[in-house]
Amino acid sequence: MKSAVETLNPTRVRLTVEVPFEELKPSLDAAYKKINQQVTVKGFRQGKVPARVIDQRFGRGAVLEEAVNDALPKFYTEAVNEGELNVLGQPEVDITELKDGELLAFTAEVDIRPALEIPDYSGIEVEVDAVEVSDEDIDKSVEQLRERFASTTPVERAAEDGDVLTVDLEAKVDGEVLEDGVAQGVSYTIGSGELLDGIDDAVKGLKAGESGTFTSELKGGSAAGKEAEVKVDVTAVAARELPALDDDFAQLASEFDTLEELRADSAKRLAQMKKYDQATQAQEKVLDELLKLVEVPMPEKLLADEIETRKHNLVNHQLAQMGLDLAKYLEIQGKTEEEFDAETKEQAEKGIKTQFILDELVNKEKLNVSQEELTEHLMRRAQSSGMSPDQFAQAVVEGGQVPMLVGEVARGKALAVVVEAATVKDTNGEVVDLDDEDETAETVEASEAEGTDAEKAEKTEG
Repeated sequence: MKSAVETLNPTRVRLTVEVPFEELKPSLDAAYKKINQQVTVKGFRQGKVPARVIDQRFGRGAVLEEAVNDALPKFYTEAVNEGELNVLGQPEVDITELKDGELLAFTAEVDIRPALEIPDYSGIEVEVDAVEVSDEDIDKSVEQLRERFASTTPVERAAEDGDVLTVDLEAKVDGEVLEDGVAQGVSYTIGSGELLDGIDDAVKGLKAGESGTFTSELKGGSAAGKEAEVKVDVTAVAARELPALDDDFAQLASEFDTLEELRADSAKRLAQMKKYDQATQAQEKVLDELLKLVEVPMPEKLLADEIETRKHNLVNHQLAQMGLDLAKYLEIQGKTEEEFDAETKEQAEKGIKTQFILDELVNKEKLNVSQEELTEHLMRRAQSSGMSPDQFAQAVVEGGQVPMLVGEVARGKALAVVVEAATVKDTNGEVVDLDDEDETAETVEASEAEGTDAEKAEKTEG
């Protein structure tokens, strides 16, 4: 076999391959064997039909077609390896010559990873929010805990803000009650915003046993996005009572004996959360600066596939679960379709650039992934997916996704190297020490999880 590589642009090549006919013999033998198992010829046992009879009855062309289809992936892969190409996705193959007994020639155009030059990134400087916990932050945290321990007492008066109601709901569209528009015994706190718009005004002032109606746009279900007339029957009214903020509450709601100790613990937890947020912010900003430093040629087909994948996932998974279509989603977001397309393209380009650059850094810095790191990463991914670690691990192995997970961990380590080399200061001008933070991999996941198929594409060559 002979092969040659022609560079069409920085992200696409054309392979020209010539295969002497004798190298097709294993595929020809396999083709005859396969056809033998599928046909019946009078006078011959199945599987024992001679090649010349198959040629006469079914045509040599059918055999050649089967043999070429079998052989092409092998010869394409050999040509890729000979050219030391880092290909992305499936090739576009064109058979240019097929002479029986002499020669098979074909071309294959395919996207490749662009060659990147990573400049010195040690000069990157970013500013992040300072870690500051105010008394107001602590008050809000303690109040949220207090809300969780609120009690309710049935009352006979009319419903007021903050009351907990038990209601029955019936929604009609165009005068017809929806099959999924009836709900009974629903608990609702006035002012929480957890149900339909307009319900608060409809129920305030009602006592148990009284009813009201209101018009609202349905958020989900079979008539999502449509205006509905909703009848609400109040079956019970209860007043919420918050526990007093004292030492007794601290003992009820926590392991602490005093309210002062509870507030101190809240301050500590808030500081940890803000420190985590600060580290995430630093990593995102450093990544953005790194992307500005490197010129990345964009494979057009890969980008188009990435954009289509993002749209498909949004429309058929996320929006479908909410009972929305793209048009309604854009209306809610206040965006035109052109603005949405531009944003999707920008996000897709960023995801692909991020993966290319960090993969190049993995090679440049010779970063490896240990079994322990992979296991920790798998545990995090399992938790975020709502699956048990065993279930997630089984799904990963069965789907052949282990190399993809390894890539995610390696890219996280690559970004950590860049963050460590960068200068990170907070808004007070203080240098931020991120040595204790170990969440960089999750930041990379967030950037990629919106979907870059570059790594998947590499696994599909041939």
